[in-house]
Amino acid sequence: MTQTSDNVTWLTQEAYDQLKAELEYLSGPARAEIAKKIEAAREEGDLRENGGYHAAKEEQGKQELRVRQLTQLLENAKVGEPPADDGVVEPGMVVTVAFDGDEDDTLTFLLASREYASADIETYSPQSPLGSGVNGKKIGEDAQYELPNGKMASVRILDTKPYRG
Repeated sequence: MTQTSDNVTWLTQEAYDQLKAELEYLSGPARAEIAKKIEAAREEGDLRENGGYHAAKEEQGKQELRVRQLTQLLENAKVGEPPADDGVVEPGMVVTVAFDGDEDDTLTFLLASREYASADIETYSPQSPLGSGVNGKKIGEDAQYELPNGKMASVRILDTKPYRG
């Protein structure tokens, strides 16, 4: 998945289908489940001191926020192919970098939106300091980026290849 500046999010067909299925679940069965939890908690009596009711309402709010996020994301999504395997770092690529040129101190990550994050690989947004620093660089090039403390750091691009899920 990649994001562009005009709020279009490029998704693989697999990612689009996965997010659409999540939206359909949250909009249908999950909504019905949370409504039942709220109703059951409401029947317990005084709502001011009803922890189950407040927990269910909070869960409902988080769920509705996710529904809005997914709806907006999918409305602005363009389905396409993964990026080309041309040695250029871009969103949708798995990137391996060496910190400060030290070939032993490396990090491999997926450059993509957090919607694509998985437990299998660390994900950095193209808008993050490291992500924006390496975006557009080629294998063998150095990239500089600003750390949260204001200091500059550098990495060397060791490898980049399209993410295949």
